[in-house]
Amino acid sequence: MSVQIDMGVDGAGAAVFLDLEELLATRLLVQGNSGSGKSHLLRRLVEGCAGVVQQVLIDPEGDFVTLADAFGHVAIDAADHSTAEIARMAARIREHRVSVVLSLEGLEMEAQMRCAATFLSAMFDAPREHWYPALVVVDEAQVFAPAAAGEVSDEARRTSLGAMTNLMCRGRKRGLAGIIATQRLAKLAKNVAAEASNFLMGRTFLDIDMARAADLLGMERRQAEQIRDLARGQFLALGPAISRRPVAVRIGSVRTGSRGGGPKLVPLPETPQEDAQSLLFAPSDEPPPPPPPLRVPVAAEEVLRTIARPAPPEPSPVPEDEREEIVSEALAAIAEDPDAAFQTPAILYQDFLLRCRMRRVTAAPLDLTEFRRRLGMAKAGISGEDEEGWQDALALSQELPEEMIGAFLMLARAAKEGAECPSEDAIGEAYGTRSPGRVRRLLDYMESRGLIAQRVDLSGKRSIALPRLGWTTAPSGAG
Repeated sequence: MSVQIDMGVDGAGAAVFLDLEELLATRLLVQGNSGSGKSHLLRRLVEGCAGVVQQVLIDPEGDFVTLADAFGHVAIDAADHSTAEIARMAARIREHRVSVVLSLEGLEMEAQMRCAATFLSAMFDAPREHWYPALVVVDEAQVFAPAAAGEVSDEARRTSLGAMTNLMCRGRKRGLAGIIATQRLAKLAKNVAAEASNFLMGRTFLDIDMARAADLLGMERRQAEQIRDLARGQFLALGPAISRRPVAVRIGSVRTGSRGGGPKLVPLPETPQEDAQSLLFAPSDEPPPPPPPLRVPVAAEEVLRTIARPAPPEPSPVPEDEREEIVSEALAAIAEDPDAAFQTPAILYQDFLLRCRMRRVTAAPLDLTEFRRRLGMAKAGISGEDEEGWQDALALSQELPEEMIGAFLMLARAAKEGAECPSEDAIGEAYGTRSPGRVRRLLDYMESRGLIAQRVDLSGKRSIALPRLGWTTAPSGAG
């Protein structure tokens, strides 16, 4: 169905609409300095499609919890719950299509990153039957996908950045449409920002941010000055869900507001200096004020009851022989997927874990190191370590770095069978690169370790031998 969200008006007073169905497929990036109206814009967008599509808001400052009263969102205070409870809630949210606001207000920055990563990952890992469309709004996205290391630990940064990358890069197939807002593009990881196809750029002053905004909007650098002149609540919009050409839009009004609000000027009290000093330094016989009342956390069970029915029973353990069969089938499916050839091992590993969970293997059956080795075997068509004739080749592969094992085993497969030497493109696909130079350096490295020997005849055909095994490929074209 087609749903048009009224975002405001352009310079001529004509209404500017955002196509919700297109937004679900193409994602959105909002940028603007503090005070430019980003939160107001997000609120206008969320209110405009409330009740039409599921909405999940990651709210670092607790500004959006007011949506609960007006639109029925479930407000979750992350400070009241454990990591396991947050993950369980996220899974229930996907299952029952409940709109929620995850408030991270009571947490330190590193705890916010860990909580958001847990929440987003659990949503991302939901079973296929729960892949319903949902808008996932992340305010202050530079906190969760920083462009550079900061004061938090590297582990927290990698976990949070990985979850945000999954949301923006691979979330579409799972029904998750990322909407991210940031104060500064320069502070936001480029691989996260680059996945958005729709942009709403607000006021910014730093040259580096204006240049990146102009690049995303397809404007010349000299035109970027107009971004500095935008008024509060005014944004330049571009994208398939909004407009094919940049258009200035003034965001319309909203029904709800944040709990705080911006500071307002009020007159100072007219107190003489002597009276002010006496107020500050006069002794007092009054007892010290009582400590603030203890905050009563909301039980996780209460939130879960709000979201849905009780959790289903844990699946029964999978027998060991069936478990290994599931692992092998998941590895084979990833190895055969053409889209997986050039994806990072971390992303492929998450895909592998998801495939296993969908077959009731809940605990991680392989760690990342073992996964990379087994995936290399799967790409070479090796069903298992006990496959006849492969023990020596697998032992030799352990002399190479993990990322080279897949390419080596593919060469070993061709040499063992006497097949034609794989092309540089095929070797590059097994290695995860499109660069012919990197492929040649890979082969030279293997040759320097005595694992392979290359031969090119006078007609330009290449063959590769594995001297320690006595295997060699048939000649083929070098390219």
